[in-house]
Amino acid sequence: MAEISYQQITRDGFWNNNVALVQLLGLCPLLAVTNNLINGLGLGLATIAVLVISNVVVSSIRNFVRAEIRLPVFMLIIASAVTAIELAMNAYFHGLYLILGIFIPLIVTNCSIIGRAEGFASKNPVSAALVDALAMGIGFTVILVLLGGMREILGSGTLLADAHLMFGEDARGMTMTLIDDYRGFLLAILPPGAFIGLGLIIAAKNIIDQRNTGKAHDMLDETAMESGNRAEAHK
Repeated sequence: MAEISYQQITRDGFWNNNVALVQLLGLCPLLAVTNNLINGLGLGLATIAVLVISNVVVSSIRNFVRAEIRLPVFMLIIASAVTAIELAMNAYFHGLYLILGIFIPLIVTNCSIIGRAEGFASKNPVSAALVDALAMGIGFTVILVLLGGMREILGSGTLLADAHLMFGEDARGMTMTLIDDYRGFLLAILPPGAFIGLGLIIAAKNIIDQRNTGKAHDMLDETAMESGNRAEAHK
């Protein structure tokens, strides 16, 4: 059995195979709720919790579930996890629960979750499944938070508005007004603004990847030249 590289799992989940930037899955909630940072963070944490629960449970029972019924079983596990998270948010974060609304139960339909359960957790031990769930979930949450923060700053001129919905009444003072007397940029908080913002983030990732690839090629070329020079010197 091939050795599991937790570093590679983490890198793939967070960057190389990011759910939002590479796989382009879960875009409906990503674009719908990220009109501010707190909404994105709330949905991201809920998604991480569902991924962790489903991946760990699927990995734990992978040797006991017949191939013919594995998908219905996985969907039942995911739906149960989403229901538990939804009830917990309704009880402890009711205001945020009302804002996120239908997008919490719709986590069940997020293709990335069933994809990780079927494609990874069902084939790997619990420890690897847990790392994969955390990497994928955190990678997705970072994009939710980044896009939500961008849209909130451009659309309202604030950051961490409605922080009390997640952190309690004492967090009302966390709201930062970055631009005084700002009239707002309506496009940023409308759906087209979400598409534009996500496109800019994807473009930035692609630029970084291209630069890293170019540097890697340059290093390989330098290594090849040095090897060739050594070979000539030995002759």
